[in-house]
Amino acid sequence: MPFRTRPDQPRDLHALIEGEVRERISDAVDSVSLEAMVEYRRCHGLPGPAAGSKRDREEFNAGVHAFLERLRAELLTALPGDQRDKVVEAASRASGNPTERLMATQVALARQLPDYWQRFEAVRLAFTRERKSPARL
Repeated sequence: MPFRTRPDQPRDLHALIEGEVRERISDAVDSVSLEAMVEYRRCHGLPGPAAGSKRDREEFNAGVHAFLERLRAELLTALPGDQRDKVVEAASRASGNPTERLMATQVALARQLPDYWQRFEAVRLAFTRERKSPARL
């Protein structure tokens, strides 16, 4: 019996799982970037991000990329060499977009690390705390 999926979803179980993991990670990373922006601005008496602001969108995207880089750096060290090689290989198969390669790394890490979300949360806390710093500007 085939899996029930939305019309835009893959029908292959592995692809479906990878897509769901990618979506969850993407949503969580977006939330971290936005939270860091809002907290920084709140702590420094600045206005919050505006949906239509090109500058705010660029800052948000830079935050997403910075957080993904931080996650990659911290979580890859938790893996033994052979597992690390699999994660790096998965990332190398992603599109040429650096952020997409970082997302592919996170999906592979989530599949390799049983405590991925606990580690994600620890990195999130440190990242958000550091992003409040006035030295960030």
